[in-house]
Amino acid sequence: MDYLNTFWVGGLICALVQILMEKTKLMPGRIMVLLVCAGAVLGAAGLYGPFLDFAKAGASVPLLGFGNVLWEGVREAVDKEGLLGVFKGGFTAGSAGTCAALVFGYLASLLFDSKMKR
Repeated sequence: MDYLNTFWVGGLICALVQILMEKTKLMPGRIMVLLVCAGAVLGAAGLYGPFLDFAKAGASVPLLGFGNVLWEGVREAVDKEGLLGVFKGGFTAGSAGTCAALVFGYLASLLFDSKMKR
């Protein structure tokens, strides 16, 4: 049942984002920022934890999950270091995922020859 919940929740998030892209004039970058901010707000409101327990990777893999990771990092850093944690926490929490994306993106660019669409 976990696989089914993961699949339909992740698919629903993707479908809603696709509808948002098709029906509005929002640029993809702004939609991505909207998703990250929504994940952080849901985490701050205490709603993302139960959502994550229910949907597992269907909730943690999309950009909503990255926003929640940033929020959790800031919250933990503020608890440990005070006001300085506001500035450090998100970087510390999101650094591993960001580094992995950069490294694997670079490796993919070395292995594959990209071509422009015509």
